[in-house]
Amino acid sequence: MVLRPMQHSDFGLIALYHADKRVAEMTTSIPHPLPPGATESFMGKFLRNDQDCTAWVMDASPFGGAEVLGIISLEQMDRGQSEIGYWVAPAMWNTGFASEAVHALIDANPLKNKTIFASVFQDNPSSARVLTNAGFDYLGDAEAFSVARGAKVATWTYLKRLG
Repeated sequence: MVLRPMQHSDFGLIALYHADKRVAEMTTSIPHPLPPGATESFMGKFLRNDQDCTAWVMDASPFGGAEVLGIISLEQMDRGQSEIGYWVAPAMWNTGFASEAVHALIDANPLKNKTIFASVFQDNPSSARVLTNAGFDYLGDAEAFSVARGAKVATWTYLKRLG
């Protein structure tokens, strides 16, 4: 797998995965059912090269796999901080692709961050393991609103210090 910038040609697979309830319910921002225009809006903020939000596609096509296995993103905050987010296609869950992507992004540190924050829903322990295996420290419990679930969901919050 390689991480590469998002392209317009990724739309079909991203839309397919966004429409999957299992993916949407593990994010704060993907609605379910997926309304018209939602994937275009999601991709638009990254394709505009908005410096506050950067995303990369997990692409296995150079190795004979799917063009889009998932997405990993950084949302720039203030004072050298970002928040990391990621999702992986359900067929690729528990394959190590999320871990590989998180490690690659930390190693590259493309936004030159001093710290990276993350949060995961408490009913997603696999995603929490991705973070702890990448050296993120547990900060505490919180809540975040999930658009797909239409409710606040308990989260675990993490921090990774860089440099």
